[in-house]
Amino acid sequence: MLILLPPSEKKAPTSKPMPAINVYTGVLYQALGWATLSPAARKRAASAVVIISAKYGAVRPDQLIESYKAKIDNSAMREPVAKVLDPIKSPLIVDCRSSTYKTVWHSPVDKTVEIQISTVVDGVRKVVTHMSKKTRGEIARALLQSRSVPKSPEDLYAIVSEKYPCALTPSDGINPWVLEVIAV
Repeated sequence: MLILLPPSEKKAPTSKPMPAINVYTGVLYQALGWATLSPAARKRAASAVVIISAKYGAVRPDQLIESYKAKIDNSAMREPVAKVLDPIKSPLIVDCRSSTYKTVWHSPVDKTVEIQISTVVDGVRKVVTHMSKKTRGEIARALLQSRSVPKSPEDLYAIVSEKYPCALTPSDGINPWVLEVIAV
């Protein structure tokens, strides 16, 4: 399994390089709760999680980076990100990136599941950015802590549906699979 995460606008100030997972401190990363993950979950994350950074490209949680303020230049980052992600052989890609970061690298649609989050407000489904980020962090945490590693979109659905109402839509060959999750 490969889990793609966006960076966080909120970052810890740094005076020297530190692990990327400690630099990003926004809502998604708070919900992921890296410091409270078991050693086994952190070990899984070391090989499963890739953060798409506006400054550093595709980074692993333990990769040393410094705090920065930058907007991603998608065309400039395509090649460096592809250089890291293209060689990764994974039966399942869980795409938790925000729309800004999705165009940097196009993953194979047949094995990618895009996580879409909505919230019900006054009986109407809406996208609430804060809740979307928080829920993506919680989903990433659940996947890292799961007893089994999902190898298919259906496996992913089985794990996520234990906590959230959700629906899985298969790829049409042009677009990836979509897991629509209702944040609770």
